[in-house]
Amino acid sequence: MDHRDSGILSLREESIGAIHPQSSKEEIFQNKTLRPVIKLQSNLLAEAFVNYANKQKNYFYTLSVEKKLLYIENAIHKDIKFRNALKGMIIGMFTVDEFKEYTLNSSNLNKRMMNLVIDRLKDQVQVLVPETL
Repeated sequence: MDHRDSGILSLREESIGAIHPQSSKEEIFQNKTLRPVIKLQSNLLAEAFVNYANKQKNYFYTLSVEKKLLYIENAIHKDIKFRNALKGMIIGMFTVDEFKEYTLNSSNLNKRMMNLVIDRLKDQVQVLVPETL
């Protein structure tokens, strides 16, 4: 393991969520890699969303909480550039071996990744406020 990989691993938690013998490879990757990276990058992901909302003329901040939750989902599902930026923030914190594993099944892992990011942002919806407030 090189210096970069050991440094990345030292920044995040070991595993988040249960891993059982019957767990699928995707579930294991989710709990050993995706969840810890998303937790580590949580503040950055939230700030990226605030920046996104600001660029959308602050429409997000005028919505009810329920509509804010839908807005978060739609932004990530429909705005490919934004989704790719979020993926980059997460993939950039993978070790080389994790990246190799990710590339074997990136489509399914991307779905899991974005669902985790959506859940994380929804959990933080009350703190997602524009910089000017």
